[in-house]
Amino acid sequence: MKEQVSSIRNVAIIAHVDHGKTTLVDCLLRQSGVFRENQEVAERVMDSNDIERERGITILSKNTAVTYKGTKINIVDTPGHADFGGEVERILKMVNGVVLLVDAFEGVMPQTKFVLMKALSLKLPVIACINKIDRPGARPKEVVDEVLELFINLGADDEQLDCPFVYASAKEGVASLDPDVPGTDMKPLFDTILDYIPAPEGDPEAPTQVLISTIDYNEYVGRIGVGKVDNGSVKVNQEALIVNHHNPDRREKVKISKLYEFDGLSKVDVTEAGVGSIVAISGIADLKIGDTLCSPEAPNAIPFQKISEPTISMNFIVNDSPLAGQEGKYVTSRHIKDRLYKELNTDVS
Repeated sequence: MKEQVSSIRNVAIIAHVDHGKTTLVDCLLRQSGVFRENQEVAERVMDSNDIERERGITILSKNTAVTYKGTKINIVDTPGHADFGGEVERILKMVNGVVLLVDAFEGVMPQTKFVLMKALSLKLPVIACINKIDRPGARPKEVVDEVLELFINLGADDEQLDCPFVYASAKEGVASLDPDVPGTDMKPLFDTILDYIPAPEGDPEAPTQVLISTIDYNEYVGRIGVGKVDNGSVKVNQEALIVNHHNPDRREKVKISKLYEFDGLSKVDVTEAGVGSIVAISGIADLKIGDTLCSPEAPNAIPFQKISEPTISMNFIVNDSPLAGQEGKYVTSRHIKDRLYKELNTDVS
C-alpha cells in the first residue's frame, strides 16, 4: 500500500540559461545553515565542473539537500541550455515538483518553454519563481502574464495553472509572495515548497525499486548511480538485480556495497534508505542511466523515457592541413577518444 513520506520533498530547479538557478541554490544552502558563518564558499558553488566555472553555466545536473522545519528538501540544479536538455529530462523522474525560475527582466525564453513542457508532460506541480526583481528594468507583473500564457500554450491542466508565484532576488537572498512587498529572506520560497510540492509516495513494504536517473563518477570508487527509492528500501550489502525498461534482456545480479544520501554539498554514508529518498550507490561497475535496481524475487523495471538524440554529430579526423600545429600535450586521436569516453562516465547526453 502506497504511503506519503511527509518528512521529504524532492524538487528540481529549472530555467533558461543565466536566469539564476545556481545562485538560487547557493542562497538556499546558505540560509538553511549548511555552511558555517565564517566558512569561505565560492560563488555558484554547485558549478563544480571546470568548464562550468569558466563559462558561468550549468552543464551537469547535481543534487544537494537542505533541512527546513524538520523536512529534508532534496534539490536538483539542472542545466539551462537546450544542448544539455537530456540532463533535465532524466532528473525529472527523481522529483515530485519543480521550481520554474524566470528572469523578471528577460521574461519567458526558448529554454523556459522546453523545460516547462517536460515538467508538465510528467504532471509535476510547478512553483513559478520570478527572479532578479531588483534588476533595473524588472517587470515582474508582465512576466507573470507571460508565464501563464506559456502554461496555457503548453496545455497545462487547471491544477498546474493555479500555481503559486514567488518573487525573489537570489543574489540578495530575499523572496516575497507580493511583488510590491520586499522580502527579508528565503522563507517564503521554502514554505511554498513545503506547502505545494507533494511528498514522495511509495510502498515501504514492497520489494526494492530504485530507478537510476543520473551517473556520477569518482576515480576512486568508479561509477556512482543516483536515483530515487520508489518502493521498499535499499540497504548496504543487499543483493539486487539490474533490469532495464528499454532492454528486456538486461539482467545482472549485483551487491550494493556503498550507499549515500545527500546532505548539503556532501554525500553521507548510510546503511539503509527508504521510500522517497534520493540515494547514490557505488560499487556497481556497469550501472547505466535508466537501470532499475530491484529485489531479485520481483524484477520489475520502472518505465524511463529514452534520452533525446544529440543535437549535433561530429567526426574527429587527423588534421592534414599544411598549417597544422605540433604543440600541445595530448594531440593524438587516441587521447581524444579516451577523453570523450571519460566524459561519457558522467554525461550520457
